[in-house]
Amino acid sequence: MLLGAHMSIAGGVDKAIERGTSLSCTAIQVFTKNANQWQGRPLRPEEIGTFLALRAKSKISKVIAHDSYLINLATSHRDLKEKSINALIREMERCKALEIPCIVIHPGAHLEAGEETGIRNISNSLNTVLHRTEGWGVAIALETTAGQGTSIGYRFEHLRQIKDGVREKDRIKTCLDTCHLFAAGYDIRTPEGYHKVISDFDRTVGLDSVACFHVNDSKKGLGSRVDRHEQIGKGHIGIRAFRLLMNDKRFKDIPRIIETPKGKEMEEDRVNLALLRSLVK
Repeated sequence: MLLGAHMSIAGGVDKAIERGTSLSCTAIQVFTKNANQWQGRPLRPEEIGTFLALRAKSKISKVIAHDSYLINLATSHRDLKEKSINALIREMERCKALEIPCIVIHPGAHLEAGEETGIRNISNSLNTVLHRTEGWGVAIALETTAGQGTSIGYRFEHLRQIKDGVREKDRIKTCLDTCHLFAAGYDIRTPEGYHKVISDFDRTVGLDSVACFHVNDSKKGLGSRVDRHEQIGKGHIGIRAFRLLMNDKRFKDIPRIIETPKGKEMEEDRVNLALLRSLVK
């Protein structure tokens, strides 16, 4: 089973492999640079080499990247749009160097321009990004969002419409975040609810597009449109939904990544991962 957590890259990207290995992860997610800054220091050749060597020796068979929180492809502001496009391309270049095949991105916020305009902006920006990164071997996974503020991606139809406007559709994947789904109003707490949501997603977007899951409980209630992650089984989603996800054979080869709150020693990750493993029949 591909299961793990988002790992810190403090001290170098190679440290993420060491941290993931210490938790017996078989998959991890990383930022390729500081997520709260536009620019990142160049990756040193020895850092890349160590990252690749450690990964090859580890049991971590899948590494996913996540983009910077500053990137907004939905904006109509020309300067921010260009800055976001260039920043995403630089992050994909880092993924290429690290042999990371997919980067998860938040679709973006329309900033009061309207959802239709925001969706069109995302598609157009993705066309530019994909054209300029042709042949790099890096796909983009659109993450479902909670719908906070003017964020796009809280409805499956948004992801479908974005993909419809992209020319290189095979490089557009999706990432399903359990907390975001729930906060957006998709009730996955019961077997009936879970299977309905997955079926709706399959019909609207397609299960073949799923590159990874973000496995998080929610501090806020169903349909709250508030993005606040909670420890597994301690939030409003509850344990049953995670048991359903962990035993869904359709996703046996899809990485499940926790992004739950944790301290420096990562003990919370250890507890959450052990709990998720225990749910597997």
